[in-house]
Amino acid sequence: MLIGVIGGTGKEGRGLALRWARAGHQVRIGSRDAARAKERAAELGALAGGGAIEGGDNAWAVDGADIAVLCVPYAAHGATLRDLAPQLAGRVLIDITVPLQPPKVREVHLPPGQSAALEAQAMLGAATRVVAALHHVSSTHLGDPEHAIEGDVLVCSDDPAATATVIALLADLGARALDAGVLRNAVALEALTPVLLHLNKRYGASAACLRIAGLPV
Repeated sequence: MLIGVIGGTGKEGRGLALRWARAGHQVRIGSRDAARAKERAAELGALAGGGAIEGGDNAWAVDGADIAVLCVPYAAHGATLRDLAPQLAGRVLIDITVPLQPPKVREVHLPPGQSAALEAQAMLGAATRVVAALHHVSSTHLGDPEHAIEGDVLVCSDDPAATATVIALLADLGARALDAGVLRNAVALEALTPVLLHLNKRYGASAACLRIAGLPV
C-alpha cells in the first residue's frame, strides 16, 4: 500500500513511516520543506533496511497515495487541510491530531468544531473519508520499531470500510486497533490525550497509554 504522511518529518510521522516501511508498505514523507523531507526519508530508508521511503512536499506525498496520514500540530491543521483538499479528495485520511493548547497541554481543550477530526471532515466534505486514530501512542515508542506498542489504538470514522482498512493498517504497526464507533466519538479520543499527559507528569512516566479489557479480541 502507498501511504502519504503529511508532516512526516516530525516524531510521529517518522515512527509511522519507519514501521510501515518495515512491514512492506511504500511510504512517502511529506513536508512544507521538500528538501528536509528527502533527507529524513533517506535516513529512515537506511533504518528500514532498504524499505521504500521517499520524501517530498506534502502535495506530492498525498497525490496517488492509497492512504493519507495527517501528522501536523493543531495550529497548522486547518491551513494544511485547505491547501491539500484537492489531493485528498477520494482518499482515506487518518487524522492523528490532538487540539492541544500550549502551554496547557495537560488540560482538555475542545476546538470550535468539537474535535480536530470533525473539523477535518467538515472542511474536506464527503469526498474524503476521515478516520481518527493514534492519539494515545507514545511518539518515542513509535519511533523505536523494536519496542512493542503496549496500548490499544482506538479508531473512529463514519465509514465502516475506511475503519476496517485503517484497523488492518494499524496492525502492521504492531498495534491492536479497535473500532471505537462514529467520527463524533473522536471528541472523547482527542480529549483523553491531555489526561494521559497529566498522568505522565503526575507519576513520573513517559508513555501512559490505554488498554481495553474484557473484549473477545
